[in-house]
Amino acid sequence: MSLRKDQVVTIEALRLHSLEIPLVRPFRTSFGTQNVRDVMLVEAIDSDGTRGWGECVTLGWPGYNAEYTAGAVRLIEEYLAPIVLGKEWTPESVRSALDVIRGNHIARASVSTAILDIWLRRKGISLADYLGAVRSEVECGVSVGIPTSETIDELLEEVGTYVDAGYRRIKLKIEPGWDLEPVAAVRERWSSMPLQVDANQAYTREHAGHLARLDEFNLLLIEQPLGEEDWWGHRIIAEACETPICLDESILSVESAESAIEFGAASNINIKPGRVAGFLQSKEIHDLCLSRGIPVWCGGMLETGIGRSANVALAALPGFTLPGDTSASNRYYAEDVTEPFVLHDGLLTVPTGPGIGIDPLPENLKSMSVNVVELTAG
Repeated sequence: MSLRKDQVVTIEALRLHSLEIPLVRPFRTSFGTQNVRDVMLVEAIDSDGTRGWGECVTLGWPGYNAEYTAGAVRLIEEYLAPIVLGKEWTPESVRSALDVIRGNHIARASVSTAILDIWLRRKGISLADYLGAVRSEVECGVSVGIPTSETIDELLEEVGTYVDAGYRRIKLKIEPGWDLEPVAAVRERWSSMPLQVDANQAYTREHAGHLARLDEFNLLLIEQPLGEEDWWGHRIIAEACETPICLDESILSVESAESAIEFGAASNINIKPGRVAGFLQSKEIHDLCLSRGIPVWCGGMLETGIGRSANVALAALPGFTLPGDTSASNRYYAEDVTEPFVLHDGLLTVPTGPGIGIDPLPENLKSMSVNVVELTAG
């Protein structure tokens, strides 16, 4: 049965905007240090001129996962654009069409989100309402990188700025050699602050006993201690630690989330829309975890206001019971590509406008852009 014209959007063009935005301070994790965020925004344009936006949250190199920004641009040019251009789409049908591409979840998410944004704008529906949000504001946490000086004093100074700003939760990046002492120092200074750590796959199974020593600091969770494919190792860590184990890089789908829960590899899930290929998939993982009583939270990838707006909408769903990495714009950028997201009393307001509820500021998009690729139908 054919769909009515008001039920579909026809994508006439995609523009891929490659941007470089300086970070307010270096952001170091176990897999590297960033000083500049190189990011790609997907602008989709439909047959009546409506524009939608999606953020490609790849890093500039394949450190977080196998994808990277230049590769995502090429994948969209060669494979995703030919699939979507000149055809009619609903959010569900574009998701199914892009599923023929293996992996490359972040690139696929950026294109599908831009098309979803158009579809929602045409209908006058916000992303938050479409997903089933139940809150008008979300609690915000902040992710704190490893200090470039590797000194406790620098760490405490940085954490103090975020506590003073009103953030509701602190997440510390850790790696072997930078874990027990910094966590102990932060916990001693802020005894009641919700605190968690993120290893970004830096440890091995042999560190189970060492990681169990983090139990004394009353942490919310330990995030992704081992490699993304090491399910058995994460179960070993989970059995050794009283602190809940959360998976990030390991979770790519509803099936992987359910497997992690059933196998005992995780009791907590970080949902990143880019990592799981989009917002429809994110909602499905949320719904699964909600039905199992598994806490979820929304992770971050140093998003601009485009990605942040969509993530805040997702974080307003009922199962997001822990503060996510949906920080204010000034956590990373002196100036964002959009109007800034501003923290108030540790909260961010959920956008209510149609679609993702925000657009780039034209002058900022132009000044931050280093390249634009235009792809058209036909």
